Order: sequence, then C-alpha cells, then structure tokens
Amino acid sequence: MSMHVCSGALLQCSFGIAPSSLMVLPINRTLTTNMPAANIMDYVPLLNILPFGMCSSPANPVVASATAAALGVLTPMPCIPATATPWTPGSPTVLLANMPALNNTSKLICSYGGVISVLMPGQFTEMIP
Repeated sequence: MSMHVCSGALLQCSFGIAPSSLMVLPINRTLTTNMPAANIMDYVPLLNILPFGMCSSPANPVVASATAAALGVLTPMPCIPATATPWTPGSPTVLLANMPALNNTSKLICSYGGVISVLMPGQFTEMIP
C-alpha cells in the first residue's frame, strides 16, 4: 500500500535542480492529517505544481535558446512547469471528489520531458491502495 499525498508534499522533477512543494487547495473538503488531500487533478502549473529551481531539459525552449547562445554548452534556466495531463495512475479504488486519490507512487509528466515524482507525501499516517 502507498501513502496518501496531501498539501505540502515534496516533489522532484527529473530535469529540475531543486525539490518543490505540492499545493492543494481545500476545494475537495477532505483532509488527511489536517492537510488538504490531493487527487489526480491537482496538476495545474504554478497553482499546484511550483517551480523546481532551474530546468536542464533541452526540450524546454528557454533552455534550448540559452544553450544555443552558449555555443552548445547546456545552460539551465528557471523552471516553469508545463504539466498538461493529470497524475497517473492515482488510486483506482479511493475516490476524492469523484477522481482517484493521489498516492506517492503516481507520476506527472512535464511537456518538456521531465517526470515529476513524489519524494515525501506530506503525511505518514494514512495509507491507500
């Protein structure tokens, strides 16, 4: 069984330099360990998914232009997450606001090629399948 993810969870992108926090608005009206619980729809850039410091993905247009200006030397630039699809797979048996609850084994894909994963779920008492 995996852990239920809530607001304040620690996230990491495979192309990001620093970890980030998951922000969950209390619109689902469900708490886990006194924090708003997350579902797979909590993927909105700069609302739910905050920047990961600097991005080193060559698919990121800002990184590509900075790398070209540096004559091909990879030049990381500030990260602006570009998540367009929900977390996958979530917990298929636990629904939160009619959507699968987010667990710590779920992944989120950035449009620039990064894979965002959960490093710390934000709480350690509630487990979900």
